[in-house]
Amino acid sequence: MRKFLAVSAVALMAVALAAPAHAETGTKKAGDIVVRARALGVVPMDGGEVLTNPGDAATGLSVTNIGSSVVPELDFTYFFTNHIAAELIAGTTPHNIHAGSTKVGKAWLLPPTLTLQYHFMPDSQISPYVGAGINYTIFYGEGSGLPGFDVKNTFGAALQAGVDYQLEGNWSLNFDVKKLYLRPEATTSTLKVKEVKIDPWIIGVGVGYRF
Repeated sequence: MRKFLAVSAVALMAVALAAPAHAETGTKKAGDIVVRARALGVVPMDGGEVLTNPGDAATGLSVTNIGSSVVPELDFTYFFTNHIAAELIAGTTPHNIHAGSTKVGKAWLLPPTLTLQYHFMPDSQISPYVGAGINYTIFYGEGSGLPGFDVKNTFGAALQAGVDYQLEGNWSLNFDVKKLYLRPEATTSTLKVKEVKIDPWIIGVGVGYRF
């Protein structure tokens, strides 16, 4: 993950420095649609209460590891005004879940996330923004662990901060960080994990085109 972040930062700086100083940059405005392709580093947190049966007291085990991943992502932003926009992201990531030294299972996450954003300087070449919204995470492809492994779909909150670097014409570079709050329930034939603390950081870098 550190390598991903370092490479992403270097790539952004290189393209930014290579952009012509006289380039005509676009202005974000009402009615615009920005489509971005980004590489995402998904870094979950770890935590949860493991029960041997739904009615039992906690066994003392905790969820000690949920694996990170790097995946491609596509997102769409619509500007209601020059400053106010909404973003929808689409991407999917694989993760392993361990309880103690036991591999509980593996699952894919499909976390469509809708955020409402405020863009501080829509007419500047460097244009930062913040956002907040809602996430609904769908878990699928569960397996590769204990029998009967299943993770329940769940809603969660999302916070966001990012910046666009406008290139010539309608193109831009983007760096974006999101924090999702996901606490699903996971079960197997013999275990129940309450409130699996995934709460991932989603760190993205990519390129966008404004229509």
